[in-house]
Amino acid sequence: MNRHYRMSVALDVDDLLLECIPYAIKLANEKYKFNPPISIHEVNRWGKLGSRADVIFEYFNQAEFYQNQPVIEGAKEFVRKLTKIAEVFISTSIPPEFMGIRAKRLMEEFPEIPVENIYMGSRKDKINVDVLFDDGMHNVFKSNAKYPILMRRPWNQDATGMLAVNNYEEFLKLLEVIVKSNSYLETESLSNPSIVCLVGPSGSGKTKVAGRLIKMTDKLLKLQSYTTKDPTSLKENDWYNYITTEEFRTLLDNNELFESTMYAGHGFGSKKEDIVKILNSGKNVLTTMDICGAMALKCHFDNVIMIYIKRDRRTLIESILKKKSTIEDKTNRILAIDSEKSNISLCDYVVYNTSYDDAAKEILKILEIK
Repeated sequence: MNRHYRMSVALDVDDLLLECIPYAIKLANEKYKFNPPISIHEVNRWGKLGSRADVIFEYFNQAEFYQNQPVIEGAKEFVRKLTKIAEVFISTSIPPEFMGIRAKRLMEEFPEIPVENIYMGSRKDKINVDVLFDDGMHNVFKSNAKYPILMRRPWNQDATGMLAVNNYEEFLKLLEVIVKSNSYLETESLSNPSIVCLVGPSGSGKTKVAGRLIKMTDKLLKLQSYTTKDPTSLKENDWYNYITTEEFRTLLDNNELFESTMYAGHGFGSKKEDIVKILNSGKNVLTTMDICGAMALKCHFDNVIMIYIKRDRRTLIESILKKKSTIEDKTNRILAIDSEKSNISLCDYVVYNTSYDDAAKEILKILEIK
């Protein structure tokens, strides 16, 4: 892919461009006078929940609902910016009887998107584009797009191992990094001070490899990220500052975390000031992150070296099965293995982890650290 390649991007509509679940909740609260009102956080997964929130589904069979869905704040400006840098398509799932209403709304609200680029139907895996941007975890998992990206919403917080963003701005930054990673043949090299980020699926052993690196050289200092207590860990990990869920949310609300992500329903984040402190000391930063955190680093810092830690599938699954977690969590982590492998192309190097020491030694060779 060369410097002038124009990426194709398919956008979902409901809860990406037009309000869907929040709007249905608003209508339900107005009609039924729930006390307390239904909160969007009660819709913590897609589909009927067997709770009072299921009342929102009655609106999905009403033409008036689709006629009046509010445009999400910032959506029009987002589409205008995106159409300047990519070929934009719409991929929307909607009952056939309401397709005409949806098409009319899209043409009115987002005239920058050509009519011939609007596709309707639930088989989003049939859309052949570079990037799919969707809030449906199932659509992202099944997508054939090279870079399926999830828009974080309360109903997909358990999503694991996929590219994900929290808003339009983050998506545009991520797309910029993706384009850049596909536009140059050169890989990043270590030039002091730098940030070395180990990336890989659950069970890849990236944290243990990082631990070996710290013992082998004094030219790398580990970054301690912030996380809520991990119920799947067999013991506490000294790569993290463990905080409560409330403390984590406070850091998010105060914009103290320059990157944050959910992994199997579990929050992780890093402070920019912690990274800057290490860089200012003249040392190189060593950290382990999922692909979302690593891409956030790329967006905020120069000379970030991303190294993908690869392990055979059987070993990955065995490691996941040993975790102290629910069947659902283990299933999500296993399902994410293939999604995370698709992130290899975003990394600068790939290191096979057949043993922690050998993987660490290979990384030192790559970084030219003796």
